[in-house]
Amino acid sequence: MDSMGRTLDPYRIRKYFEPLRVVDVADAMDGLGYFNVGLVSQEIRPLWLGMKFWGPAVTQRCVPANTPMWKLDTTEDIVNAHGIWFKKQGHKGRGLTDLVREGSVVVTDTGSAGEVGFFGSENVLALQAAGAVGIVTNGYCRDTGEVTMQKTPMACRERGRTIIPGRIEVVELNTPIGIGGAQVRPGDIVGCDDDGLIVVPIEIAREVALHAKAVLAADMKARAARYDKLGRPHDESVDVAAIDRYYAELEA
Repeated sequence: MDSMGRTLDPYRIRKYFEPLRVVDVADAMDGLGYFNVGLVSQEIRPLWLGMKFWGPAVTQRCVPANTPMWKLDTTEDIVNAHGIWFKKQGHKGRGLTDLVREGSVVVTDTGSAGEVGFFGSENVLALQAAGAVGIVTNGYCRDTGEVTMQKTPMACRERGRTIIPGRIEVVELNTPIGIGGAQVRPGDIVGCDDDGLIVVPIEIAREVALHAKAVLAADMKARAARYDKLGRPHDESVDVAAIDRYYAELEA
């Protein structure tokens, strides 16, 4: 609900953010008095440069495992370690992909677990296939060469080497969590680009986006004037007309 008691559709509201930069949104939130709210620690970074996404959060909360993995006796068992572990211990995160829609951002709090590659090159593709446009964790990602090659939109705190069994467990899905000093609730808008990450409370998201659009347009106009003085041809980063058309169509 917004301040007027209207039901909000975060999957429509996300469209207001697609042309925006994280810095535009940070400026807009400052202007509304939300100083430092939603700023995710720079410890959590996009895995590769050029990444950009905006979308409603689908969250999961994890904790360190308190049961060690047992010795596996065959190569086949080692290959199937995850299935063996989940069969015996259960897997509360199994329904995660069912919560993901086109445009979702999956956000995972690893609950201070140590080095464990909760995300890797195969399971991130499953989330993308379900519609996720971004994946964020305050933990580790492994197989980072392939994740980067795949251009999977992954933001994480560290690169890791190890796997899930005996190290980490999912305990809740779609619940409020904290990552990098920011609260993230299901449906809040999460954004990422080369400058870092930000979380926008859904109640103010549309207002923030419209103020941020004005910030972006002003910056584009100022930079276009600089381009002209430098004799530099205009590019899409100073195309104010395209931004105006985008929002006009969105509001139509």
